[in-house]
This record gives sequence, C-alpha cells and structure tokens, in this order.
Amino acid sequence: MNQLAFTRKRMKSYHDKKILKREFKLNYLVLLFNSKLMLFPRKLKSKWSRPFIVKTVKPFGVVEIEDPMTKKSWLVNRQILKEYQGVDFVRLTTKTVYDT
Repeated sequence: MNQLAFTRKRMKSYHDKKILKREFKLNYLVLLFNSKLMLFPRKLKSKWSRPFIVKTVKPFGVVEIEDPMTKKSWLVNRQILKEYQGVDFVRLTTKTVYDT
C-alpha cells in the first residue's frame, strides 16, 4: 500500500508539472485551439484560430473571449488559449539584378 501511494504521488506531481499556468488580462490578444481539426489531420493546417480579444477573466480558469470581426463573445477554458505573439510586418522584396 505504501508503494502504491508513493507511485500515485509521483505520477500526480509529474502531471501537475505539465499543466501550464496561463494568466490572461483584459484586452489581450489570444489564439483559440480548434479541437475539431484533430479529427481531420492535415499536415499544414493550423490548429489555432485567429486572434480573439479577452473580454473578462473569471475564476477557475474561465475566460470570456470576443471575436473582433463579429463582436460575438463566448466562454472558454483557459487551457485551450495561448497568447498571440504575432506582430504585423511588411514583407521586404528583393530584386535580382543580372550584369550583362
């Protein structure tokens, strides 16, 4: 019995380390994990949906997000969100010049 309790305790600590602490504040841009794409895997299809805005943060890991295009909002678990790190950038093009 003692060995079983020790194994359970060790497994619990291992799994608890894998849980990410995610703190979101108001007006953060976040990406939403699209679990429906896991049913139809495609190599180059992104599993993360476009950026959403955090409207409110509620206790026990509940976050209300809003779609900036449609202004529609809904509640999701914070474990399926990640912070949007992207920035808008201008693509630079180069022109190849051949000497003749």
